Amino acid sequence: MTSPQTIDPDWWRQAVVYQIYPRSFADSDGDGIGDLPGIISRVPYLAELGIDAVWLSPFYPSALADGGYDVDDYRNVDPRLGTLDDFDRLVEALHAANIQLIVDIVPNHTSDRHVWFQEALAAEPGSPARERYIFRDGEGDQPPADWDSVFGGSAWARTDDGQWYLHLFAAEQPDLNWEHPEVRADFLTTLRFWSDRGVDGFRVDVAHALVKDLTEPFKSKSELPRQSESNGVHPLWDRDGVHEIYREWRAVLNEYDPPRSAVAEAFVPAARRARYASAEGLGQAFNFDLLQADWDYAKFRQVIEANLALADQNGSSSTWVFSNHDVVRHATRYGLPKDPSGLWQDGKAWLLSNGTEPTVDVELGLRRARAAVLLMLALPGSAYLYQGEELGLQEVGELPAANLQDPAYFRSKGAEKGRDGCRVPIPWTVGGLSFGFGSGGSHLLQPKWFGAYSVEAQESDAESTLSLYRKALAVRRGLQTANSLTWNDTSDGVLHFTRPGGWQSVTNFGQAPIELPDDAAVVLSSGPLEGAKLPSDTTAWLI
Repeated sequence: MTSPQTIDPDWWRQAVVYQIYPRSFADSDGDGIGDLPGIISRVPYLAELGIDAVWLSPFYPSALADGGYDVDDYRNVDPRLGTLDDFDRLVEALHAANIQLIVDIVPNHTSDRHVWFQEALAAEPGSPARERYIFRDGEGDQPPADWDSVFGGSAWARTDDGQWYLHLFAAEQPDLNWEHPEVRADFLTTLRFWSDRGVDGFRVDVAHALVKDLTEPFKSKSELPRQSESNGVHPLWDRDGVHEIYREWRAVLNEYDPPRSAVAEAFVPAARRARYASAEGLGQAFNFDLLQADWDYAKFRQVIEANLALADQNGSSSTWVFSNHDVVRHATRYGLPKDPSGLWQDGKAWLLSNGTEPTVDVELGLRRARAAVLLMLALPGSAYLYQGEELGLQEVGELPAANLQDPAYFRSKGAEKGRDGCRVPIPWTVGGLSFGFGSGGSHLLQPKWFGAYSVEAQESDAESTLSLYRKALAVRRGLQTANSLTWNDTSDGVLHFTRPGGWQSVTNFGQAPIELPDDAAVVLSSGPLEGAKLPSDTTAWLI
């Protein structure tokens, strides 16, 4: 299989990429789980939306201990989601619509059902089969170290013969030993397998965790820096040796014409991010800085300036994102009260609640979310959208405990509600058993209010959020040019910049309406204007 004809090898630099969480997008067979044929049926919708690429979250065979990020087989399709033939048909359908395909690859850990791990469990301690993973002896009944899993509880799990294995995430996700040549070689095979089937790029999960310093004695967790401040000295995160792995990957990705793209999910300080995004490495790295920023013009400008400078230094392009499968939807985050602790900023306090406290200002959150996306789409670089945000979807906070699936909920013993609220299947129709998702209900319960946010409800409304996204993506395609911008002089509370060709973006973060330049025409705005004035929490594009 080939990529779309006449594709620009640098397509990814300014692309709009739409993330699909396949189990929650469209269900073709009525089993309550989204699947590949369901996605194929919605390719016309994606084409009309105007995206450049789809990022497909894991679709591999999995026990779903972590939403598919526990992979049983890296070169196959979960039979509940379809077949390899279905995957090939999806590639063809997307390419026919001039949409590229990026797939998730999960290299830090496998599933505990993976053939390698099953061999390791059946083998003796110290055997070659266990060398592909990280097995260690403990101290009596205690694990080798007091390290915590990202999902809560110990990062070590004990086997029946008394040894322990490392899992930075769920116990069902044993960490691989990337010092092992078989591990390295197998992932190169996987990259070629999907590239040969026409995949255009890869999103690399937890890209900063592969290489570890397991020199004993292990340090206590109290002696370790925070993951986000690791700077190459943490034994588990962001070790310099990981870049040798990605140099090998880049050599494989460059075997193809055009070269396959890659983007790193790496929660590292901004200065360390550049190496993941280098031309010798993956080529691009996620910038989560706007996602983590409060709705504040000074913070937004600081983040934008810093990340454009970083992209310029390493010859990459920045990425911009507000929502994904791991965070509270930003239309909800922006409607939460401001809190000095920062907990409400990223939705943590809301996740710890029952989904009703603190109170969400739905109207304010949506107004800011619409303003944010126009600002983001005007920036140089690639923009990542998460399924349903084009509908203005709110987080589903009212999921009952019996319906929750996220390991963070179970490993924290309910202290954290987890990420299921942003993974609820999206609504296509105003009514029906699952709002058009499928004929047999949905694996996560959809609330009654979903119908008003559905594609059907918004399709013919020129002022809907879906219409705004469609218009914005169509306009952006004609205006997006060089990887640069110029800041305009403004008052406090206003972000105003000009792109090459005279395209301007103005966002009013302040409380009072502001005058728009009288020498430019408004092309698009995220909300209604007040005569010639731009209201609070609104973005306008000018030319």
